[in-house]
Amino acid sequence: MSFWEGRATARVATVGLTFGLLVLAGLALWNSINAQATTAHVRQVNDTGERWARVLEHINVADNALRDLQVARTEQTVQPLENSIGSARAELEALRTGGTPSDAAVASRLLPLYDQTTEILRKVVAGTDPLQVDQADLAHSSLRRQITATIGAKRLDSTDYLRAADERNARLRIAQIVVVVLDAAFVALFGMVLLGQRRMILRQAAKNEHEAHHDALTGLANRTLLARRMEQAVEKARKKDEPLALLIVDLDRFKEVNDSLGHHTGDLLLRQVANRLSWAVRDTDLVARLGGDEFAVLLPGVGSAENASMVAEKILQALAMPVTLEGLELEIAGSVGVALCPSDSGDGHELLRHADIAMYAAKREKSGVAVYDARLHERGAAHLTAVTELRHAIDRGELFLHYQPKALADTGAVCGVEALARWQHPTRGLVRPDEFIPIAEENGLIEPLTRYVIDAALRQCRTWSDAGWEVPVSVNVGAACLHHTEFPGDVADLIKRHGLPARLLTLEITESAIISDPDRAVEVLRGLTELGVRLSIDDFGTGYSSISYLRSMRVHEMKLDRSFVTHMCTDAGDSAIVHALVALARNFGLQAVAEGVEDQDTWTALAEAGCDVVQGYFLSEPLPAEEIVAWLGDRAAAHA
Repeated sequence: MSFWEGRATARVATVGLTFGLLVLAGLALWNSINAQATTAHVRQVNDTGERWARVLEHINVADNALRDLQVARTEQTVQPLENSIGSARAELEALRTGGTPSDAAVASRLLPLYDQTTEILRKVVAGTDPLQVDQADLAHSSLRRQITATIGAKRLDSTDYLRAADERNARLRIAQIVVVVLDAAFVALFGMVLLGQRRMILRQAAKNEHEAHHDALTGLANRTLLARRMEQAVEKARKKDEPLALLIVDLDRFKEVNDSLGHHTGDLLLRQVANRLSWAVRDTDLVARLGGDEFAVLLPGVGSAENASMVAEKILQALAMPVTLEGLELEIAGSVGVALCPSDSGDGHELLRHADIAMYAAKREKSGVAVYDARLHERGAAHLTAVTELRHAIDRGELFLHYQPKALADTGAVCGVEALARWQHPTRGLVRPDEFIPIAEENGLIEPLTRYVIDAALRQCRTWSDAGWEVPVSVNVGAACLHHTEFPGDVADLIKRHGLPARLLTLEITESAIISDPDRAVEVLRGLTELGVRLSIDDFGTGYSSISYLRSMRVHEMKLDRSFVTHMCTDAGDSAIVHALVALARNFGLQAVAEGVEDQDTWTALAEAGCDVVQGYFLSEPLPAEEIVAWLGDRAAAHA
């Protein structure tokens, strides 16, 4: 029964019970009134009956005295008759004036006869007319007969009245029983409604309690329940000297899943992760979701850091198994931070913070699992500081670009430059790209950083163009940019802002950026190609096998990674790989670009292998923008 149905039923039961009680009270009042009326009637009948009985008694006394006088007229017989004369008149008068209508009518009719009889008796007592005795006897007989008939009729009326009263009372009792039964039914119904509402309230309270302490999406414990259980576990660990561990688990690349496949798929993935975490630990352990893709595992009585690390590895193994969501197979991974009580902290909040620091260390170092160490505080603080400073550097334009020239392998003619970001930190000096690029990728800054570099490179390209040098420029694109369909529009706006032909811009993308979400990447790359921008696959051969995508994506060049190029003259394996990759590029109609060229022999070997473009320190190190024009002039003169 729903809440509103219960309320309606309770309202009906209340109205019915109230009406029943009112009817029952009315019946009780009616019964009381009837009882009072019956009692009054019976009392009146008894009173009038007693009066008629007394009248009859007076007449009988007078008649007996008259009979005694007839036997012998003496003073002893005359005196009783004289005393009885008129003795019943007061009773008859009272019946005439105060009796029932029928009593009054009979009394009124008998009074003249009684008065006449009284006059006769007085004459009999005086002895003036002996014949009056017979008349007196006749009068007494008539009076006695009528009074007896009246008493009999009154008894009959009383009996009928009492029978009718009994019948009325019986009907009242039946009505009362019916009303009582109905009231009992309404009371039972009301009780059932109250019990139902009580159960509903208890269920709702239990549901509210569960929702207040559990995550709505995964059903796991939430922060509130984790804090409560952790407080209890920490207290127990301190008292019994039983170490506990707190693990913070964070998924890697979950944002990419959400952005590329949608939040619905992300939610399905989180549910799968919740199930796997629950399977990977003991029943006595607590798994909680802290928010987003971050989870916590409380391990009471874990014993040691080694045991906690073993559980963390087990969790990573569980997460590593492929996940199939709506026909799509995904591979996920995670990073786990471990903190122990009481060795790392005896406070629950601080333990959570320490485990969080360890987790970020594991993510930063790509180690999978990291156990909290006091030294992580400094590194964690430095990392957070670096993230904030990099964000400010992008916003304030503190980054600048160096440009490394590229040349045709066969002629040596310069055919473009690659833009490389540099960060001049106000206190730390020049920060290497391999230091701040990972920070940007891990903390959602790679997209604004990429747009910043493209904007700066096109601005410099415009400056060179105005100076008479048409220098194509290449820019590395962060993987996250290929997951957003609005990226081609952003690039189009930048090209239009600087008024350059789109062909002067080459965007270098990595294999991993394509493979992580091929459909979305192909859509974005198609939009970039339609702008006229050139596309290059960077570090080809070092990541996933993306050969199958080369046919579907309209890229223009393939960039050979320096790890193969640098030692191709001394390592037969690297040489074979380079030749194979160059042949592959030619078969797909792509321009082959080799980076990491450090000497003339490597350049010559690449030219002989059919490589199109070379790039490396043998040609030139990355140069500031203001030195490029001078270098281009010197190179042109030397080449001439």
